[in-house]
Amino acid sequence: MSAVQAPSLAHSRFEDAFAILSGTLFVALGVVILKAAGLGTGGTAGLGFLVGHATGLPFGAVFFAINLPFFVFAYLAFGRAYLVKSVLATGLLAVETTLLPRFLPLGAPDLWLAALLGGLLVGMGLLALIRHRTGLGGFGVMAVWMQERFGWRAGKVQMAADALVVAAAFALLPPVQVIASVGGVVALNLMLALYHKPGRYAGF
Repeated sequence: MSAVQAPSLAHSRFEDAFAILSGTLFVALGVVILKAAGLGTGGTAGLGFLVGHATGLPFGAVFFAINLPFFVFAYLAFGRAYLVKSVLATGLLAVETTLLPRFLPLGAPDLWLAALLGGLLVGMGLLALIRHRTGLGGFGVMAVWMQERFGWRAGKVQMAADALVVAAAFALLPPVQVIASVGGVVALNLMLALYHKPGRYAGF
């Protein structure tokens, strides 16, 4: 009698593609909500907000450009497959954040609700991408690498990096918007810290 084999945890190409599409849409919607409220966020997305705010350049183009050096690190740390999926996801996000406001005009949402919803949506989107070995470049790549290499919680590493970016926002945004932005960053990172724990969930 043959032994029962455990089912493979590898994701199919369709599962990866769906995760990239749905994950980037979650992130894009969160970014659009935050931007509509005049809020910032952490990571390279936050840097993209600040650069775009200071220069008037479109967020999508700035975000993709900032992530270029992180793609090199992603290739060295996780290999070609991770790099390809991450470049596709980042490019898709750049397109989505450009097109979504045209089809989903939000006006000026409530500051605090926008911070909460925006942060949770971005966190959920990142979680979907991470589970399928995909990232959006930036500090997230380094956070996941540090979790795998040193056992440091990805959410906590990301939160430390985000804190630096949000602190820089004080130079460009009114204090009340920065405080609300901090709330959004906390919501985002709680999603990662609570729901991306090694050994608790099957898969990556």
